Amino acid sequence: QVQLVESGGGLVQAGGSLRLSCAASGSIFRLNAMGWYRQAPGKQRELVATIGSDGSTNYADFVKGRFTIARENAKNTVYLQMNSLKPEDTAVYYCHANFVGPYNYWGQGTQVTVSS
Repeated sequence: QVQLVESGGGLVQAGGSLRLSCAASGSIFRLNAMGWYRQAPGKQRELVATIGSDGSTNYADFVKGRFTIARENAKNTVYLQMNSLKPEDTAVYYCHANFVGPYNYWGQGTQVTVSS
């Protein structure tokens, strides 16, 4: 079993920054891609950014140039640096991990609120 524990959410003013972290623990074996998704009230969950085991990244258009995803393979941890935050970035952010199999795991989510 795998657990994903997120941290770093909170309340910030528009234009501010936050850094999310997600650490994977448990039966870590053949961890593949990790990423972040978000879900705003009344909306579907959407991809924010992903990073492969080789460091390759993929971003949603609405965060390009503002958010940066990174990972520390030795710590099984993925980060999301969020700059120039906008009120429309307000959502619950979920960590996702994909293992060869495939197996997919989700974190419990962390709230990010951006005030105008």
